Amino acid sequence: MATAVEPSEPRTPTSPLGLPIASLLGAIYVAAAIAVVFYAVPAFWAESIAPQLGGFGFVEILARLVVQLAAFVGLLWFGKTLLGSNPVKGVRGGIFLVLVTVALIFFIWRAVALNFDSSTGVIVGSAVALLFAFFSIKLFSGKTGEGWMIALEEQGWFSTAGYKKSLGIRARRITILGILLLGGTGVYSLSSPGTLPNDWILTLPFEDPSSFTLLPDAHIAIPVILLAFTLWFAWRAVNVPTFAEFLIATEAEMNKVSWSPKKRLAQDTVVVLTTTLLMALFLLVVDLFWGWLLSREIVGVLPSKAGTDKNQAGKVERARW
Repeated sequence: MATAVEPSEPRTPTSPLGLPIASLLGAIYVAAAIAVVFYAVPAFWAESIAPQLGGFGFVEILARLVVQLAAFVGLLWFGKTLLGSNPVKGVRGGIFLVLVTVALIFFIWRAVALNFDSSTGVIVGSAVALLFAFFSIKLFSGKTGEGWMIALEEQGWFSTAGYKKSLGIRARRITILGILLLGGTGVYSLSSPGTLPNDWILTLPFEDPSSFTLLPDAHIAIPVILLAFTLWFAWRAVNVPTFAEFLIATEAEMNKVSWSPKKRLAQDTVVVLTTTLLMALFLLVVDLFWGWLLSREIVGVLPSKAGTDKNQAGKVERARW
């Protein structure tokens, strides 16, 4: 028995959010998270918590840093939840590029505006900033910008996953140690008193003298941020596929080298030092012999010592007269 089925209208699948729009929304979320961690939490802490902890400077700063770190971790987890299990490919690289571009446009606007009078500087700086913003939008909305976003993410800079973890372990550890020593010494030098200001304050080019606190407690925040960046960079650098393959190949070649045992190394060192000493003595004897021979009156190539002494005595005598 045949039954009639009413045909249903075909449903068009919902297209995922485009990469440029997803990157822009992600950049807005990251900027808001940074504002919460570095501005909202310190402001709330200064008004509500700091008065309760008066007289405990170091403990207060340490407790506030713990709260800021907890807020950062919570916002990071919430952001990953918003991205979902299958985010748009290249969105992490896009968020990074959008943030860097916005910061660059802001500093270009400020640098141009400060070179003119207050009102003229704001107009000229805004025009230059709008020009850069227009070209940035054209770039990131095109194939070239999307290619940069995807390539930056495929290199693994924004992923916690390792690349061939069981290979090249020693070479990777030595590389990580070198990066940490280099970055750690730089952070230590910046941590010396008087190197960094208490607050990173930027002057804004407006008619009334105004300023903007870009980073409160910069003398503490900047070393902490740089140290965290150094740790992350050291870990991710040895897991970038291209560089990781180089380290793996380097360790594989080093494993093929036959290293001498300790006893043989000591013997070879003694042989090298003895040979070097004998060669130095031989060259000394040869040099003295040829110097003596060529300074004889029979040969006459080099001036003799007696003749040199006579010439010096003659010069002294003439100088007296």
